[in-house]
Amino acid sequence: MRADGRARRKGRRAGLIVLAATALAGCGGLGGPAGGTSPLRTVTGGPARAAHRSRPKRHYPSFPVVNGLGTLGPRWHPVVTVRGQTAAWIAQRDGVTMLRFDQRLVRLVLHAGSADPGSGPWQYGDTIRGSERRRLAAAFNAGFKLDTGAGGWQSGGHVAVPLTAGRASIVTYRDGTTDIGAWQHGIPTSQPIASVRQNLSLLVDNGVAAATVNSCIETCWGATIGNAATVARSALGIDANRRLIYAATPSATPATLAQGLIDGGAQRAAELDINPDWVAAYLYHHGRGLPEFLPVIPGQYGVAGHFLAPYTRDFFAIVER
Repeated sequence: MRADGRARRKGRRAGLIVLAATALAGCGGLGGPAGGTSPLRTVTGGPARAAHRSRPKRHYPSFPVVNGLGTLGPRWHPVVTVRGQTAAWIAQRDGVTMLRFDQRLVRLVLHAGSADPGSGPWQYGDTIRGSERRRLAAAFNAGFKLDTGAGGWQSGGHVAVPLTAGRASIVTYRDGTTDIGAWQHGIPTSQPIASVRQNLSLLVDNGVAAATVNSCIETCWGATIGNAATVARSALGIDANRRLIYAATPSATPATLAQGLIDGGAQRAAELDINPDWVAAYLYHHGRGLPEFLPVIPGQYGVAGHFLAPYTRDFFAIVER
């Protein structure tokens, strides 16, 4: 009986020592000064890490988010995000307003107008609709009317106007990437093609303006209203990082448009349409019903329906990948 009693007393003393040690650990007593890390604290950190790992992922909107134009100036600033990442920026240089697009997040789509090129087996017709509308970030004008002889037009393997060697060409491949260059002089590559829009010669090549931008304005770069050298003009370029740059101005010569693109980083560029009635670009806010349009170019006349209703001319849309 005495031995049993001594054993019970030793057990009680051992229990008290364990409780004391636990209390000291809770007060920082085993790890040094209060607030220090103790072995017991290290063990109890497991559940906290598990809770951190189980934190729910952030959910982004299922459509591009437009942040507004802000103050236009020479510095690029974000205007569109896709899944939390910047997909488009805006800047204004030499009086030229530019939208720059990250092709990893968005892609270019060529639309056929109801009159130009007219009805046909086109996948993308005279208005933006359906799932494309829900992923719409921006849209803007394409090139000259096809009966001017400015170049060819094809989409989805169907040809409206045959392509011409040497013409400035906006080539979109089936993987959704777009390149710009002179047809059969660097483009196309061997990739399957989704669409090609040609217009005149390259306005910018290897970061240099075409030699004719000052000396051959109407003959080389299109007839203008009233034969004016300075009119609304637009272009689409690509920079060294494969980002697309839409550039437009309500009043410029070809030289000014080209310089704006070069200052914005464009390596190659094709002039698009000119004159006030046909130069327009929009960003789109999403909500209920039709997206709300936001004009991009200061002073632009605009397009009836803002590319969300049938339009007679062909145009480009920028949509989320």
